[in-house]
Amino acid sequence: MTDFHRLPGDTPERDTNLKPDELIIAVDLPTMPFATRSHYLKVRDRASYAFALVSVAVALDLGSNKKINAARLALGGVAHKPWRANAAEKKLIGQEANEKTFRAAAEAELAPAKGYKYNSFKIELAKRAIIRALSTVAAMGS
Repeated sequence: MTDFHRLPGDTPERDTNLKPDELIIAVDLPTMPFATRSHYLKVRDRASYAFALVSVAVALDLGSNKKINAARLALGGVAHKPWRANAAEKKLIGQEANEKTFRAAAEAELAPAKGYKYNSFKIELAKRAIIRALSTVAAMGS
């Protein structure tokens, strides 16, 4: 699935790596033991219903001691394709599920981000969205 979406390159009119004669007819998702502790946050312009300025999908596996055993994060609206937040995931593992940890993970993920004239605001917006989504999931019962 990580190779389904593509970067624009020489063919910006193509969003996916599907060939012209290919069609997706089903998607099988493997069971994840911690998928019940997950959340999707979409931040959008107040007047828009279609596109997210930034979105975050989060799943956490929390131990009984509130330590993070595993994490999955993905961002939308910040790149040409959905963005797996690997740096944030690594920063979360083994840490206590709290706002300080979530902020450190967001900072780690977005440290190399480069804004441009009209989208620089998305960097801070993405950080805040990551923290909010993680906080929501951490507050869920197991």
